[in-house]
Amino acid sequence: MPNISQRGVSMPASPIRKLVPLANKAKARGTKVYHLNIGQPDIPTPEVAMEAMRQVDRKVLEYSPSEGIRSFREKLVDYYARFNILVDVDDIIITTGGSEAVSFSFMACLDPGDEIIVPEPAYANYMAFAISAGAVIKTIPSSIEKGFALPPIEEFEELITERTKAILICNPNNPTGYLYTRREMEQIRDLVKKYDLFLFSDEVYREFCYTGAPYISALHLEGIENNVVLVDSVSKRYSECGIRIGAILTKNKQVRENVMKWCQARLSPPLIGQIIAEASLDTPEEYMLDVYNEYLERRNFLIDGLNRIPGCYSPIPMGAFYTVAQLPVDDSDKFCAWCLEHFEYEGQTVMMAPASGFYTNPNLGRNEVRIAYVLNKEELAKALVVLEKALETYNKL
Repeated sequence: MPNISQRGVSMPASPIRKLVPLANKAKARGTKVYHLNIGQPDIPTPEVAMEAMRQVDRKVLEYSPSEGIRSFREKLVDYYARFNILVDVDDIIITTGGSEAVSFSFMACLDPGDEIIVPEPAYANYMAFAISAGAVIKTIPSSIEKGFALPPIEEFEELITERTKAILICNPNNPTGYLYTRREMEQIRDLVKKYDLFLFSDEVYREFCYTGAPYISALHLEGIENNVVLVDSVSKRYSECGIRIGAILTKNKQVRENVMKWCQARLSPPLIGQIIAEASLDTPEEYMLDVYNEYLERRNFLIDGLNRIPGCYSPIPMGAFYTVAQLPVDDSDKFCAWCLEHFEYEGQTVMMAPASGFYTNPNLGRNEVRIAYVLNKEELAKALVVLEKALETYNKL
């Protein structure tokens, strides 16, 4: 039998999805599973999007342009302008979800062996995409005690070598919910400018910022316009994870030309998805405000409930709809698996993402989990009760 690729062996399993077989077995036993593990919103997709899907009336479902449908990109220019992100239609390339946007950005900007500096915990798929591109992730841990704030910029500079090519941030952050301040963004800008690095900025959660301060995008930063590659997606803001529509935004013409080679190789982004996403840009402000307020209420409810459980601690996330919480367990991987395999309370259990999968250092995140507050408050209340009962039982074993 021939050997499989070392690249595949090195590819990390998803901490978000790797426990799915155990969850399926629990459901087969008749156990109700509260899914706190994945950022799949339960909020209905906007009606304008659903109506656009219902109204598709074509004789042929053809390829779209490799860079995406122009009318969609033109409407996106207006959308970004609402956030003072000023781009031209040619600065935008449509991708098959935000994941492809990250992957194509890496492939277009990095050579095998190039290094990317990333604050962690970080979205686990960044590691997978870096391995695919042959790039090397160099991480700097942030701490729960400091609310996962950006580590001191001096620690970034200490990691810079002749192979360093980029810094990668997610803002607001997945998995921690941290929102970078203007000062932190300016520190990153100065480092990017000093060493002439790329700045990959994943900003798919920009709608969900829970402070009164203005939102700071990487494309707001002066003096590094040609260094920034912004990643975006409609999945979370319109509850449209399944249509797989994302985007790359960059002022750097060389990067765009390189990205387009991968876009042409994969032919085109999803046609129907783009039709739905374009219609979604007409979503009423009332919908967006209602969704924002709902997530804010869920956040407050969840964090308050978590911090009332003995031994649990979560800082207050200021963006997205995730938090990383510390639990009174020695190994969250074992605990999360145990919850699905061996525990139930009144026919219920919880599914969470072990935070170890969001770190590259195997010793970090061992007693932490990522929790997505994508369930309604009634479901969150039940999940919190089940989690507290699970911890009580587990720590008596």
